Amino acid sequence: MKAKRRRKALRPIAAPFVVAPPTGTRIRTRLRPSTGEAAVLAQVGAFLGGLYRADLARRVRLGNVSGKDAQRARRKRELTAVTTSRWAGSITRTAEDQYQLGMRALKADVSSLSKALTVLEGRIGAPVGGRAGRTFGYASRRERAAKQQRRQAVAARHTAARDRLADGRPAIVAGGRRLAKTRHRLGSAGLTAAQWRARWDASRMFLTADGETGVPHGNYTITVTPGGVVSIALPSQLKHLANAGRGRYRLTEPVAFTHRAGQWADRVTADRSVRYDIRFDAVRGRWYLDASWTVPAYTPGLDALAGGRLLGIDLNADHLAAHVIDAHGNPVGAPITIPLDLSGPASQRDGRLRAAISHALHLAHLHGCPAIAVENLGFADARATGRETLGRGARQAVPAHGRRDPHRTVPGPSRRHGLHRRDRSDRRRPRIHLQMGRPALETRPHQQDSHRDPASRRRGGDRTTRPRLHGAATVRCHPDTTSGSCPGNYRPGRTPHHGRQGTTRPGRDGTHHTRGQDAPGPDQKPRRSPASKTAREAPDPRSGPTH
Repeated sequence: MKAKRRRKALRPIAAPFVVAPPTGTRIRTRLRPSTGEAAVLAQVGAFLGGLYRADLARRVRLGNVSGKDAQRARRKRELTAVTTSRWAGSITRTAEDQYQLGMRALKADVSSLSKALTVLEGRIGAPVGGRAGRTFGYASRRERAAKQQRRQAVAARHTAARDRLADGRPAIVAGGRRLAKTRHRLGSAGLTAAQWRARWDASRMFLTADGETGVPHGNYTITVTPGGVVSIALPSQLKHLANAGRGRYRLTEPVAFTHRAGQWADRVTADRSVRYDIRFDAVRGRWYLDASWTVPAYTPGLDALAGGRLLGIDLNADHLAAHVIDAHGNPVGAPITIPLDLSGPASQRDGRLRAAISHALHLAHLHGCPAIAVENLGFADARATGRETLGRGARQAVPAHGRRDPHRTVPGPSRRHGLHRRDRSDRRRPRIHLQMGRPALETRPHQQDSHRDPASRRRGGDRTTRPRLHGAATVRCHPDTTSGSCPGNYRPGRTPHHGRQGTTRPGRDGTHHTRGQDAPGPDQKPRRSPASKTAREAPDPRSGPTH
């Protein structure tokens, strides 16, 4: 007798949480220096960039040591002799931050390669066209041979990365590894040697000054007055370039911030710390000034957001499905579809993602929603194993058995993570909080569906998958015995979709009606659910409510 197949348990749904707002602010404006001023900025940036790269190389040679053994005080004293104490502090601090970032990236690389090796070895060990236990083999011998070669390459990379991690020496390229490799293929990149050299020199400049509370206008090294006058404290070896007092170089053209200019002006007037970064874009030939500072962040609890409306958002392959949910967990109005086309270059994808998030924020503000509920779809495992489990072709949803589902195409993990990151950073006042919940989407084979066709039950059923429950825009109501705010038909574990939609059965007149409701009479028209609005039918959220 054939043993009964065990059914895989569903994932437990973790408790929702409120995403903490960003604790920092960064704004940008253009610098318009003259030709002579641009030459001075480039000379100062190249000089400080050389000192920064030397200090970074020295920090990498020290390895993964504690803070006391990093010799930051000693390195700062040596840099102060050729620059200033504030420039030396910014250089050593940036070098330490870059080293720690490199170590985190190296640890993530080792973990990703380890998981990829585990998947490759398991699938290579399974028979071709079959499976070993719950691991499926490759479809053909040719694919298996190609994966064996890939396993050797991944194993070599894993060994090298693990050795670097043990020594505490991450591979860091000042200026960017991609731009460095472009030097060997200038023809395919469409660059000349002079153009590449200009980009390379611009990316290796260092013009970063940390702020300091109490000094004039929050930063003594790079000072910007409330009127927009920019002046720079020159290193000791470049004092001969000064055109102002105390060894400073002042730019002629004032600057003006537009985004969050009021917050910046308040900090500068009160002499609170502001960090400044000067960047040169060699492609456009433009200079930019970035100002950044930290702000206190307040994260409310779930109880503070439970009594109001929520805007539930479900991320799909080409759109955002939004619906307003009231305090009792019932949908309000008609669903709204926000288009989200994430094809094309990265710059276009980022702009479309920002436009979709702005549309969602306008909807939340229009309908009085203090929070937006989104699934917590990080896909950490999928990002770690990568194509070893996602397989060939277009990125699609991967069921538990490791094969692609042709009926449900989803955006990649980086796009979903980018939505949460952009939504977290694009929120404006009045404050709209982002509430994350564990996704309640579980794909199960049709063989495990109790309502499948009996004919398919006899022949083994179709192996495609279908979503069982999707709780992206579902808020479950908890009964309040004191205020009686929940409806009388509340049952624990029952979502608004169960009570609103239900299952349908044919009536005597051949029409379908919802189970639990009376069939329509002879003079009563059958009730129809409102059609969902597409992006073109959805009104402008700033024009007024539609329900």
